[in-house]
Amino acid sequence: MTAPLPLTETEAAAELARLAETIAHHSEAYYGHDAPRISDADYDALVQRNAAIEAAFPHLVRSDSPSFRVGSKPAAGFAKITHSKPMLSLDNVFSDDEAREFVARVRRFLGLAADADVRLRAEAKIDGLSCALRFENGRLVHGATRGDGAVGEEVTANLANVTGLSHRLPPGAPSVAEVRGEVYMTKAGFAALNERQAQAGGKIFANPRNAAAGSLRQLDAKITASRPLAFLVHGWGEMSAVPGVTQSEVTEAIRDWGFDIGDLALGNATIDDCLAFTADLQRRRADLPFDIDGVVYKVERLDWQERLGQVARSPRWATAHKFPAERAETTLEAIDIQVGRTGALTPVARLAPVTVGGVVVTNATLHNEDEIARLDVRPGDRVQVQRAGDVIPQVLGVVPSDAPRSPPFVFPDHCPACGSTAVREEGEAVRRCTGGLTCPAQRHERLRHFVSRNAFDIEGLGTERLELFAGEGLISGPGDIFRLHSRRETLLALPGFKEKSVDKLIAAINERRTVGLDRFLFALGIRHVGEVTARDLARAFRSAKAVEVAALAEDAVTRLSAVNGIGAVVAEALIDFFAEPHNRDTLADLLAEVTPQPLPEIKQTGLSGKTIVFTGSLEKFTREEAENQAELLGAKTSGSVSAKTSLLVAGPGAGSKLAKAQALGVPVVDEDGWLALVADAQADT
Repeated sequence: MTAPLPLTETEAAAELARLAETIAHHSEAYYGHDAPRISDADYDALVQRNAAIEAAFPHLVRSDSPSFRVGSKPAAGFAKITHSKPMLSLDNVFSDDEAREFVARVRRFLGLAADADVRLRAEAKIDGLSCALRFENGRLVHGATRGDGAVGEEVTANLANVTGLSHRLPPGAPSVAEVRGEVYMTKAGFAALNERQAQAGGKIFANPRNAAAGSLRQLDAKITASRPLAFLVHGWGEMSAVPGVTQSEVTEAIRDWGFDIGDLALGNATIDDCLAFTADLQRRRADLPFDIDGVVYKVERLDWQERLGQVARSPRWATAHKFPAERAETTLEAIDIQVGRTGALTPVARLAPVTVGGVVVTNATLHNEDEIARLDVRPGDRVQVQRAGDVIPQVLGVVPSDAPRSPPFVFPDHCPACGSTAVREEGEAVRRCTGGLTCPAQRHERLRHFVSRNAFDIEGLGTERLELFAGEGLISGPGDIFRLHSRRETLLALPGFKEKSVDKLIAAINERRTVGLDRFLFALGIRHVGEVTARDLARAFRSAKAVEVAALAEDAVTRLSAVNGIGAVVAEALIDFFAEPHNRDTLADLLAEVTPQPLPEIKQTGLSGKTIVFTGSLEKFTREEAENQAELLGAKTSGSVSAKTSLLVAGPGAGSKLAKAQALGVPVVDEDGWLALVADAQADT
């Protein structure tokens, strides 16, 4: 349970930093590893809180904000496919009122009357893995997962035995056509797969979504072929000729090409029709042959979709109406404390096994000591839990009972892994171990993070090998990884290691002796420094030593906060990191082995950095459309004219702002002039 708004600016900045790190971690677990750590409802609550704080404090929006993130980066081992059009995520609504407000926003953005008829298409939101199939001249050229929205994993061969899709389009189909949909597994197929896995001693999947994602993302296509996967269309990407003028018309055309579009959909509908459809599906949800977690509403008219456009990670013309989470009761057997990579002490509820929504769950995060106090949960209590499609549910509270209870849980003030003092910083909900790299729990986690896919990405050096090498005394810090070549004979003496595997590992390590500076900084595991923040630091300082010098300077906060995307919270985290002598020693030791590479310069457009004001009665686009376009091209928008204004775009009826711009000598263009500038700027990118 997060603290309610309002917050002070300092508290808001700290909370946004925490949410960015937490949401990124859970996004990677869900999208990157098909192994969610929290429930869908818990994740949605984190995203909603982040959005609410950003709305209240727009000047604090971080460059690594979850609002800008879609999915997860493609996995190593798969070829990479760049999507011709981004595969976006969807914003969510959770009530009928929020769904009606979605339609109201559409009307306002398009400049329609408050009672204008906005027709929608409603489709069941199936819980699977998003994929895009690209056809050229009727032939399937590749299939790819969504990945991070821009780049996905090529899984063309794995799609060979997936039902519900076509591998060749009929005559008359567009010469270029990209069909997008969800690869999923039915409940019956999931149960049969787990039964076979249990008999063979293989991995037991938590739910159909994880099973579908894990089955499709197999490097061996024969494994995928043995799994009962199906495909259901939910949209399209690039089309050389769009076969219709509404969402439903194009979807029906795709059906005619041999694809399954399902029968749980409603076209040309009002919002009232959609809400009734959603309520009916929610009632029938448990009896459906596959898992759904809501209904997606899409504006029918494609010309309106084009005008509505998108925000950073989602289209304005669609939203997902999510179902409430499923619930059950069980016994809280114990509360354990786990120590994470950053030293955070996280309480975990150990539950008597209970089936919720077809999945057996045995534990749940309790977040922090405040949440334990709020819920007043104690070992031995009967508790209510809810699940929204994931393994780890959310504890909702204690089930009232007359039975005697155990004493209140006392949160530890020392780290259970190393005995160091565990402190809780002002304004923080989390208690953290002060042991740093001396804490074995943190040391192992930091090494895992260091070699992870988005950091140094060392092939063949996974969790099991790291733990083995650490246990054998071969690795105690990241620099030791790059000295393993000198311990070759020791490696050969370890079980399961032969000359070929050792040489392959050493070669993989040597390949990473040069790495991008952003990856290098991210790999250090500095609190609040995610991938985007590391990239901002790398572009600003160009070397790890320069970051260290800035963090140790007397005016460190000023220097670091001057970097775009770096606020006071991140600045303090960098200062704390470099103030610790052991961290500086570790960094120096690492720099003796590897050479971080500076990032290339960013290409600018003709509108980058300019401040633009729109005035008058705009006729060719709404003001919100225009301002959104300007910001996408790197410009800033303002509601008032000043000497700092770079350009005034004046529509019919422009008054005082136009007069002031002329008096100040600010350049002025009409709507056609603005559209020409936009075209030129887009041509530069």
